[in-house]
Parts: sequence; C-alpha cells; structure tokens
Amino acid sequence: MNGGLHGLNILLTNDDGINAGGIRALVRELSTLGDLYVVAPDREQSGTGHSITVFEPILTQKLEIEGVKAAWIVKGTPVDCVKLAIGKLLSPKMDLVVSGINHGPNLGTDVLYSGTVSAAAEGVIMGVPSVAVSLNSYNDTMDFTFPAQFTRNFIRTVIRRGIDRNTMVNINIPPLPPRQIKGIRITRLGVRNYDNLFEERRDPRGNTYYWLGGGVRKEEQEKDSDVLAVEENYISITPLHLDLTDYILMEEYRQVFRRYLDYFDGEKV
Repeated sequence: MNGGLHGLNILLTNDDGINAGGIRALVRELSTLGDLYVVAPDREQSGTGHSITVFEPILTQKLEIEGVKAAWIVKGTPVDCVKLAIGKLLSPKMDLVVSGINHGPNLGTDVLYSGTVSAAAEGVIMGVPSVAVSLNSYNDTMDFTFPAQFTRNFIRTVIRRGIDRNTMVNINIPPLPPRQIKGIRITRLGVRNYDNLFEERRDPRGNTYYWLGGGVRKEEQEKDSDVLAVEENYISITPLHLDLTDYILMEEYRQVFRRYLDYFDGEKV
C-alpha cells in the first residue's frame, strides 16, 4: 500500500468546499496511508461552527477522485458531512476523521466558530478519533504541499503509537517554507478576539443590512499558547476535548449549594 497503514479507513472533509486546494493536497498525501473516503461541502462553509441542517433535505452527489475509494459532495455543513458519512454513506468503519487543510488559521477561541474544527469534533462525538488542520494564511496562491505532507507524517506517527477514539487534535501551520519553520510546539488554546465592526449598508430597495468585518486584536498570550507558537513560526499541535465543564466552579458551587444537594424542602434558594 505504498508505505501505508494496513486496513486504515480515513474520512476526509473540510469547510472550504470540495474544490479547495487544502483538501486536494490532503487527497494526494492521505491516499498513501490507507483507504481514503471524501465527503465534503459543495461550497465554502467557513464560520458555520457546529451547525447542522435540520429544516431542509441534505442533497448529495457522488463523484470520482483519483486515489479515493469513494467520494461525495454534500449540500450542507461540515458537521453534516461527517454525520452523514459515518451514519449513512460509508459502510466500513472509519478509523480516523481528518478535516482540512483550512485556508486560514483556527487558533484559540476560533475553534468555537470553525467548521473545520467542528467537523473533527463531530468525528469524536461519533466515536472516531479526529484531526483538524489549518494553514495560517488567506493568500490564494499558498502551496499546501508541505502542510499536507506534515499531516500525513503526523497521522502515521500517532496511529502507529496507538490512538484513542476520544482523541481530537487541532494543528495550525505557519505559511512558510519548511526550512523556515522552527519546529513543533504542543500547545493550549490561546486568546483570540476580534474588533467586530459591523458596516451598515443598504440594498437597491433601501433595506438596511450589515456586513461583519474587523481584525484580530493583539492579546497577551501564555507561553504555551497556539497563537504564540504560530506567531513565532512553530507548528502548533493542540489536543482538545469536548468536556466544557468548569471543574473549579463546580466544586465551589458544591459548597455554596451544599444544603440543597441531597434534598429540597421547599425553601427558596
């Protein structure tokens, strides 16, 4: 299997659409690792987060891609793609979900908006370990070859070491030639906020609408943050999980509300 991993089934998706350069680069590289399946949106779905389609049908179209066992275009969100692929379209059990390569970073709190990261999260929800990959550039001429090669090598390493189905990893790669990248950092989510500027406009009928713009604010970062790593020309690898529980506050509330933990006698809280 050309240096592949025996019996590995990989689902590949993204949020930039089936024709994006990042997913095409991953097709070339990941098809050498095992049996590759592609289920991706028919158009750009950036910023859709973990949204799903519930009030209209989800249309699909099968297509042929060289090196891919089976592929579908989906008129839906990245999460739709993963749910539909694992739940209906694919008969073999997937061993890994890969989402990307995103055209632009997914750092810090960006992961909450990101269709790329949300597709990976859905993989974990459905019991499949997942990896999200992003390139820190919006330049239309960017070459995704090295990020795709790095992703292939990362996957080969973690699969051979053993990967748990709860594994979710977010990778961000600087837009530099390999020789200019300083190395790898294992990171945490950093601080990522925006100056949300809404420009007010009017359509030809005089109706008011708003266009969201604004840039990224410069924030103080922890030394091990993903934001700082990429700024300093390192590849950031951030393990994520879906448990949003605030355990410190949970313990505090157990003390504050301790009299009500075992029973409620009708007194007002």
